[in-house]
Amino acid sequence: MNISIHSLLEGAAQATGTVAVIDVFRAFTTAAVVLANGARRIIMVSTVEEALGLRDTGVGQICMGEVEGKPPAAFDFGNSPFEVSEVNFDGKTIIQRTSAGTQGIVAARHADRLYAASLVTATATARAMLAGSPDQITLVAMGDNGINRTDEDEVCVIHLRNRLEGRLGDRRAVQRLILAGGEVGRFHDPTRPHLYPRMPTSRSTSTAMISP
Repeated sequence: MNISIHSLLEGAAQATGTVAVIDVFRAFTTAAVVLANGARRIIMVSTVEEALGLRDTGVGQICMGEVEGKPPAAFDFGNSPFEVSEVNFDGKTIIQRTSAGTQGIVAARHADRLYAASLVTATATARAMLAGSPDQITLVAMGDNGINRTDEDEVCVIHLRNRLEGRLGDRRAVQRLILAGGEVGRFHDPTRPHLYPRMPTSRSTSTAMISP
């Protein structure tokens, strides 16, 4: 089994074999919460127009995501795992559009099998990927808008590679590295409240999203 590591939109476009596209803050953490809350499936798209069109034609019932971090006016939910944490999505099909994660999913056209991954799903993703006994695995860190690398996605790639290669990894070390990174501060910026709607006061936004 060969494991390749790539980054950003260019990396997603080049990815082959069994592919995991990684977006920790926030797309695929939110997706994991939605599925845990009963959603039947998630359709990931690149544009707001695609998402709304699929909802209008009845392919899906709920639009979720963001543009420049903010939920489009016509969407049902934004891109916050806390916003959807207590919502019952039983049996619903969700349509998700984000600026990094779903763009990577759409760009990974050469994948034989494709996974949307984050730290909260790292162990489950590794198990699912290995179940297919792939010859080629590609891990893609999507970063900021698929353009700039970010600590949380790059560290998640390393953690996921460790799990794929049979190592347990170090959950606390992963958390410390990400919490020391440059992306965490935006979740505590009072001028950007759209990044953490309905955040429980007893939990840290960033810590909750990086517990593999």
